[in-house]
Amino acid sequence: MKQQLVERELTSEGPRRGEATGKKRRSVTVNLGESPIAWLHSRGHIDARLFDAGEALRSDYERAQLSANVTMRWDAVRIKSTGDTGLSGTEKQVAAKHRFDGALNLAGKGLEDILWRVVCAGEGLPEAEKTLGWPARSGKLVLKLALDRVADYYRIT
Repeated sequence: MKQQLVERELTSEGPRRGEATGKKRRSVTVNLGESPIAWLHSRGHIDARLFDAGEALRSDYERAQLSANVTMRWDAVRIKSTGDTGLSGTEKQVAAKHRFDGALNLAGKGLEDILWRVVCAGEGLPEAEKTLGWPARSGKLVLKLALDRVADYYRIT
């Protein structure tokens, strides 16, 4: 993963009692290249098996090119494949889409939305919880359950 370190300035307001309102400023370094799932793994919130399952799901999402496109694609059409699998680019894309759909189906109805938001779209857990209308700090537990099912699908031990 490529690091993209950026300095951000945070302000935190003090207590709002009378005229004693003060703002404290501090600077933090944020890695924009770190995905939410990599952040959870690096801080020990999810184990290597769940991290690998999330990375496999994200890889299939990107291979299947399921993210929104801004414009029309003008890539040249390839007739022969140079890969060792013998599949063309379109066949690899279809296979990745099939694996992605299978993983989400195994995860289940209520878990596919948190998987997509955090693993594929790169949305942080607090934002995903807020968007889904879940209580604070409940997303990590649900994400672990979903990633466990995805790890079973990809046969990650």
